[in-house]
Amino acid sequence: MVPLWDSGAMSEEQVQGESGQVGQSVHREPPVNEHGRAYDPDASVDERSYALWMHLSLLAHLVISVFAIAIPIIMWQVKKEESSFLDDHGREALNFQITLVIYTICLVPIAVCTLGVGAVLILGIYILAIIGMIQASTAANRGEFYRYPMTMRFV
Repeated sequence: MVPLWDSGAMSEEQVQGESGQVGQSVHREPPVNEHGRAYDPDASVDERSYALWMHLSLLAHLVISVFAIAIPIIMWQVKKEESSFLDDHGREALNFQITLVIYTICLVPIAVCTLGVGAVLILGIYILAIIGMIQASTAANRGEFYRYPMTMRFV
């Protein structure tokens, strides 16, 4: 594979690192905190709170069911250009909620075919949702990046 700067797709200025040498990657890994988790040191308190509420929007499914997925979509679309931290958390919250809806839809035929016995599996989805939401919310509040388990990445 030919690096972009070798093929001429990127200019010399675009690929110069802090030392000014051509060919160094301009993408920096986020710093890691004492727990070994990547975090954004530039995330303000407001950004962390907003990210926390994006993850907690999952609670709206208790009241308005499938339509609650619009909440993280709107929140993410409003703030994604302002902060890479909010963009990351918005994408993650949205992907997780889409994944949960898909899992629930897939379990309906299983529950019907097993005369309701398969409906017990829905309990596993709720447990995954609650634990994931709590972990993601606390990570967002600490300024850390978070990846939900068992999540399909659509956005």
